Formats: sequence, structure tokens, C-alpha cells
Amino acid sequence: MNNVLFVCLGNICRSPVAEAIFKKKTADTGLSAKFMADSAGTSAYHLGESPDARSTENARINGVKVLHKARQFVVEDFNRFDIILAMDYHNLHRIEALAKKHGIVHQGIRLLRSFQNDPETLEVPDPYFGGPEGFQEVFDILDDCNQKLIEYLTAN
Repeated sequence: MNNVLFVCLGNICRSPVAEAIFKKKTADTGLSAKFMADSAGTSAYHLGESPDARSTENARINGVKVLHKARQFVVEDFNRFDIILAMDYHNLHRIEALAKKHGIVHQGIRLLRSFQNDPETLEVPDPYFGGPEGFQEVFDILDDCNQKLIEYLTAN
């Protein structure tokens, strides 16, 4: 089993949608028994809150249901997850700093967009302060990244 964790800042926009897309894609292809996915934020800004309504509405329009309550990334996640996927460099560095602080070496920490072929950037933009088009752009990026991630995981 591969345990996958998607991480953004507040765990209300990017990472819960990435988690939901991953779960839908693995269920649709009969692979859900092989994978476990969750999401978290590096901050405690939105603990226990539902994802941003704009994110869940955009996901719904695209055929994906988001069911999640925001939680913060914790040290125990290094042991629980084989792959920890940050949405951007800021969150990647926060994860790496926490690992270093606790003397943890984890080979599966990387940026989610590293699975795309020649992305314009390795960061998933944060749509929080933008309009609906930003949420659709993020959904499309997450959808593509998840497809490539699943292909990678099933080939290895």
C-alpha cells in the first residue's frame, strides 16, 4: 500500500481537492485498495474547518466530491505516509524544516508538480485570493498531476 499525503498551507483549497481527485481516480480505476490518501496544512489557520466553498463547488462541477476537515501536518505524518506532496516551495520547506528539527529522513517528500512533464512552474498556485478561473486552473493542474502520480505509483 502506498500512503499519500497532499500538503498546502491551510488545508482548505489545494490539498483537499488533490486528495479528493486522487481518491476518485483510484476508485474509478479499481486501485483504491492499494492506496490511502489524506491531506493536511502546514499552518493551523483553519483546523477543523470544511474546505473553501469555492474549491468544493469547482470540484463538484468537475465531478469530484470533496469530503474533508482541515488538519495540520504533524510529525507522525512522516511515519504514516510514504509520499508527502507539497503544493509549493513554501510548504515544502516547512515540511523539510520539521523533518530536520526532529532528525527525520524521509525519501518521499517532493512537490506534487514534479510528476508533470515540463510544467511551467513546480508550484500549484494558491487560488484563495482570486476568482473562479483560478480554482479551475488549480483543479486542472491537480487532475493532471494526480493522473501522472497514479501512473508513477502503479509502474513502480
